[in-house]
Amino acid sequence: MMIESREEALRSRLDFYRELGIGPLYRRDISGRSVSEAGYGSVADATSDQSEPQDCAAATDLTVPVEDREALLQVIRDDIGPHCTRCKLGRLGRTQIVFGVGDPHAELMFIGEGPGADEDAQGLPFVGRAGQLLNNMIGAMGLKREQVYIANIVKCRPPGNRTPERDECDTCSPFLMRQIGVIQPKIIVALGATAAKNLLGMNDSMASMRGHLYDFSPPRLLTDAGELFNCKLAVTYHPAFLLRDPKQKKEAWKDLQIVMRYLDLPVQQRAPKEEAKGV
Repeated sequence: MMIESREEALRSRLDFYRELGIGPLYRRDISGRSVSEAGYGSVADATSDQSEPQDCAAATDLTVPVEDREALLQVIRDDIGPHCTRCKLGRLGRTQIVFGVGDPHAELMFIGEGPGADEDAQGLPFVGRAGQLLNNMIGAMGLKREQVYIANIVKCRPPGNRTPERDECDTCSPFLMRQIGVIQPKIIVALGATAAKNLLGMNDSMASMRGHLYDFSPPRLLTDAGELFNCKLAVTYHPAFLLRDPKQKKEAWKDLQIVMRYLDLPVQQRAPKEEAKGV
């Protein structure tokens, strides 16, 4: 007799509820309180149709331990599917979906614009030259890449690495919000203007968006304790921009210091020498 893995059991249960048309779902913690999972980042979204959001009045209890974040992220990845064509990026030459990578329990999450050629080839975010610089930036903060979570506004490479268009960002946004809901970081760093404008719903310049810690609270997203999810969000330059204009690396380091202070990480006035080439 085969023993079903936790991930398989979770997916089977979600499929069962989807077939019944039941949702939104709730999680019951060990104290017996019902924890709503409705909205972005929730198990309820994992049960909805891929093309249209589901808003049902019915509800049921579903035990989903917090440590199953990897399984919940896999559910989101499976919901997207390997050949997503919800927006035109899926028909414009992308090789594969670039979902996200890192620690599902990370306190710090980086969100960029979209995959480039190297990312499209490998299926991982930030693995090209810009990714190497991001790794150095993370290292200068005293962290390792494996300790953070990295994703993008859109999960498919725009042709010619152009800026993602509004409808493409809007189509991918629910899946990104679900990722944020699973990871529940303490702070998000938006890399570049495209990421910042989409996450904050603002159309300001980088100069005006940088240097602040914003309250970021996606609609209908609840924490494991059943409270409205809220984290901080900081804005800095995209590593690809820093490669084109290295003089701005000092400004990016100032932005990262703001994040470090919020996370109670040791802050140095200058980046460590071993990371000097990166930051």
